[in-house]
Amino acid sequence: MPLVRIDVNAGRSPEELGRLSRGIHDAILAEYGIPERDYFHIVTEHAPGQIFAQDAGLGFERSSEVVMIQIFTQGGRGPEAKQSLFAAIAERLAEVGVAGEDVFLGYVENTASDWSFGFGRAQYVTGELAVPGK
Repeated sequence: MPLVRIDVNAGRSPEELGRLSRGIHDAILAEYGIPERDYFHIVTEHAPGQIFAQDAGLGFERSSEVVMIQIFTQGGRGPEAKQSLFAAIAERLAEVGVAGEDVFLGYVENTASDWSFGFGRAQYVTGELAVPGK
């Protein structure tokens, strides 16, 4: 059950933003086998000068089309699963016109007790929802 935040520079159409979100979700579905309806994305557009994304010394340039992605999910997946997800996301975004150097991902892990889906309850803890498999 990832929560995904997607930050982009302003200027994409609603359809383009939907394709970005859907591409990321489809990659997560394929790699992690989560249910289709575990679709929780926040897409935020920023004015020029509000996203700074250099190359961290890797020797490439990013464009103004950079897509900054934060994935918040339960811990327990190993490095191979994460690498596979990162590759799948880059592949899906390439299909909608995002260059590989413009895909930036941050992955944050937490526990089942860190989620509430409403009503002020931690449904994974109360048993209202089954804890997803790893």
